[in-house]
Amino acid sequence: MTALAYCLPLFCVIAFSLNPVLTLKTCDYPAIFNFGDSNSDTGSESSAFAMALPPNGQSFFGRPNGRYSNGRLLIDFLAASLGKPYLHSYLDSLAANFSQGASFSASGATITQPKYLLPNYLVPRGWSPFYLSIQLLQFNQFKDRSEIIYVEEANFKDSMPKKEHFSKALYTIDIGQNDIGMGLFTNKSIEEVKASVPDMIAGLKEHIKSIYSLGARTFWIHNTGPIGCLPYILTNFPVSDKHTDGAGCSIPHNEISKYYNYKLKEAIYQLRKEVPSAAITLVDIYSVKYSIYKEAQSLGFKEPLKACCGYGGKYNYGDNFTCFGVQTRTIVNGKTILLESCKNPRERISWDGIHYSEAADKIVFDRISTGAFSDPPNTPPSMACHKFSS
Repeated sequence: MTALAYCLPLFCVIAFSLNPVLTLKTCDYPAIFNFGDSNSDTGSESSAFAMALPPNGQSFFGRPNGRYSNGRLLIDFLAASLGKPYLHSYLDSLAANFSQGASFSASGATITQPKYLLPNYLVPRGWSPFYLSIQLLQFNQFKDRSEIIYVEEANFKDSMPKKEHFSKALYTIDIGQNDIGMGLFTNKSIEEVKASVPDMIAGLKEHIKSIYSLGARTFWIHNTGPIGCLPYILTNFPVSDKHTDGAGCSIPHNEISKYYNYKLKEAIYQLRKEVPSAAITLVDIYSVKYSIYKEAQSLGFKEPLKACCGYGGKYNYGDNFTCFGVQTRTIVNGKTILLESCKNPRERISWDGIHYSEAADKIVFDRISTGAFSDPPNTPPSMACHKFSS
């Protein structure tokens, strides 16, 4: 049965093809709790390790703000659309307010335990110690301690969520890209990476059930984007013209993402049976992001496969000198090179070769916020607490 959602300021009208028009209130989420990788990291790596350096953050915040972007991320647009402030990272110890949620996402995070880490933690050659199992432990601790603080520490209670907020909150998850990347960068073949996808999805499914067991009831889960369109993949794993699609993306690498998303959809359908009291929305991020590459010209993007901030090569990307690294200048052939933003980040899809620009993320949010890419169909974030048929 198909449902159409028409959202007004205070409620959404849901029209069913065979039923009378029903009126449902929009969801009143008191908080948002976010899990994932750098696609939604609002400051975990900057708090735990090296601060994100300029020119990160310059287009919106005017300075680095813990995000690997020239401005806001998809999670920022989502939070603002629901009337919530931008989420502080759980690891942010300075002036953080968690009363309306927290982000546990970490740059370089994976679902599965990382194969190895680097002391300086540089993606993509190393992966975060804050993989999904650790994020879950952090959330569990956060939940327990915030309940104690709210009751016993009057000076800090206003910066903590109320106990009842945990069951009414929106839980967002965006992870998986680094698991695919980890396979590729540890010399696995395309087929070997695909063969590891079921283990990734099994791990994600179990973590979602664990979050559910801690009281979560409303989930907004993104599938993974077209990794074969990202400069860091195109640079490190070049393919022939016959394996390149019309948008210039790597077909075999995007096939991994598609397979991941296929298995994720299977898992979500099974989860709905296993935890029937949960409302789980799966969002097709892949289709939205890929559409931006296909429509780049009409959307005002120039050189869609080229990083805005970076240095070297066809895609303005090099692993050893990146805008998500720990240095902003280097010496090349005796000449000092300073990492800078391109002249107009609004004209680039990729910010630094791995992460999307603020402009691209804004388009992604605008498209998914309608519910047009949701499963169940036509479920915008504001209605995700309601259970509809897929």
